[in-house]
Amino acid sequence: MKYENLFSPIKIGNCEIKNRFAMAPMGPLGLADAEGGFNQRGIDYYTERAKGGTGLIITGVTFSDCEVETQSMPNCPNSTYNPVHFVRTSREMTERVHAYGAKMFLQMSGGFGRVTIPTNLGEFPPVAPSEIPHRWLDKMCRPLTVEEIKSIVKSFGDGAYNAKRGGFDGVEIHAVHEGYLLDQFAISMFNLRNDEYGGSLENRLRFAKEVVEEIKSRCGEDFPVALRYSVKSMIKDWREGALPGEEFEEMGRDIEEGLEAAKLLVSYGYDALDTDVGTYDAWWWNHPPMYQEKGLYREYCRMVKEVVDVPVLCAGRMDDPEMASKAIADGDCDVVSLGRPLLADPDYVNKLRAGRLDEIRPCISCQEGCMGRIQEYSMINCAVNPQAARERAMSYNPILKKKRVLVVGGGVAGCEAARVLAIRGHEAELFEKSDRLGGNLIPGGAPDFKEDDIALAHWYERQLELLGVKVNLNSEVTKDDVLKGNWDAVIIATGSQPKVFSLGDDDKVFTAADVLTGEKNPGDTTVVIGGGLVGCETALWLAQDGKKVTLVEALDALMAVNGPICHANKDMLERLVPYSGVEVITGAKVTGYSGGKLTCETPEGTKEIPCDSVILSVGYKEENSLYHELEFDIPEIYLLGDAKKVSNIMYGIWDAFEVANHI
Repeated sequence: MKYENLFSPIKIGNCEIKNRFAMAPMGPLGLADAEGGFNQRGIDYYTERAKGGTGLIITGVTFSDCEVETQSMPNCPNSTYNPVHFVRTSREMTERVHAYGAKMFLQMSGGFGRVTIPTNLGEFPPVAPSEIPHRWLDKMCRPLTVEEIKSIVKSFGDGAYNAKRGGFDGVEIHAVHEGYLLDQFAISMFNLRNDEYGGSLENRLRFAKEVVEEIKSRCGEDFPVALRYSVKSMIKDWREGALPGEEFEEMGRDIEEGLEAAKLLVSYGYDALDTDVGTYDAWWWNHPPMYQEKGLYREYCRMVKEVVDVPVLCAGRMDDPEMASKAIADGDCDVVSLGRPLLADPDYVNKLRAGRLDEIRPCISCQEGCMGRIQEYSMINCAVNPQAARERAMSYNPILKKKRVLVVGGGVAGCEAARVLAIRGHEAELFEKSDRLGGNLIPGGAPDFKEDDIALAHWYERQLELLGVKVNLNSEVTKDDVLKGNWDAVIIATGSQPKVFSLGDDDKVFTAADVLTGEKNPGDTTVVIGGGLVGCETALWLAQDGKKVTLVEALDALMAVNGPICHANKDMLERLVPYSGVEVITGAKVTGYSGGKLTCETPEGTKEIPCDSVILSVGYKEENSLYHELEFDIPEIYLLGDAKKVSNIMYGIWDAFEVANHI
């Protein structure tokens, strides 16, 4: 079998895991009930990933402290809030997970401290090791008292005992990682204490040491305790992270101290290190967008693995099985953790084992459905998988009568609608006017850092082929074509068109889509008009290709009207654009282009920019003319995707799933 080393067993402590895949911990927002137990969504969500073949399921963050950092409920599960209820709901979940041969660890948090996300965790004075600035709020944090630290440590023991009773095979401590509360104690930048919890590295790690000792004393030495661990912080300054390849002075934990800390933590009793790099001040490291390379933690995991004798887990865009297999073979890590890839496709592991790689739905690292929604709405979902974290509510509806359904448009909305219709047993037929499926995925996926957009288009092609959906390419549909077809229902998903306007010398004025697809050559020097997501990504791609790029935006900031974009994606892209040599001009109004010069009015006055071309990236407009021609002639007709309202990949897929699942 190919990738056989990914399917060999491994032990964490005395807990044997059937393969080398773990479900990486992701915030279980929306998966808890008001009593701190797992709700039905949470039980179904984790069980589905166990059913899909994952060897170790690690829950997202849960709490045990109910006194120092109180949470608005329901928020995340809490193992001490109502112990009887927690044990009962946990046992229901772990029994189902164990039926598939998977093991399950509860991730237990010491708290958020200075990095609490205000929309998630309610109102309370933020705490920290010392009086230091909060990450998001313009507030100073208050130092924890020694009594509060002892209280949190005791809650870990109580919570782990409840987790063991609830059927969990171990726990993972959250975290000397990403700048959470235990990490704030461990990092001298944040820890200014002069008591037994401050000063030396051993003192700064005392909190984490007492946690593992408390759990082992309550649950036994043979109860596995893993630790989420960041070997390097990537902090340039308060709220300022470093970019890949950037030279900077580390203000947080550097690699030398990180490796020394790793050895100490293992000596204290931790049975595995779930390793990455970064902090909330450098969020794009711990939550890597598509602008980070795949497998970005491998070199750091290898460093840790060379100095400890416990298993090392590695996450971070590890969805390429070739890379994962090589990482295990080369000794970079012992376990490959998949987070977002298991949101996108819970059956990833089983499909890989069966050699069905082309059937794995790719994660596109957009973070719209996961981190973006956690950040804004306190719920975890997935942009490309509408069923993630709502498996029961969004299960496929059985049909009573088969219908013939016409789908016009082969972008994500049309493809998703046809896929869902076919799975449910309807006869769907799709017409696309271009020569390939994918719609705006095609230009959007042109930059190498957006390769997974193209992978998603290929996945839809393969799905429709497997499901027997008839796909007609190079086929533009008219009103007469539709009326002659005798369809039971019609879905119009004709997408959108880039907005354009005249600047004078329009022979060298192109749309971003024209340039991204290679239909137009922008020359060596170009100006991108529009600093939204598409404009920024186009400018970055061209700059990385060696072009001289200027980015002109009418508003005072880049990506001001896109949202909610996950902070990790937005903040990294905002910094990458100027870092890659793109000149950014905001608050500017373009007035014309002639004689190879673009003229714009800026706050500093009129500016002329010499350039070989101008690229318009000023948004899209709905293409819904066919729908309006038909809306009063077809009894059952639906408008989906950008044709309904220009939005993003997530809402195109979600709306299509919703409608197609109820026809």
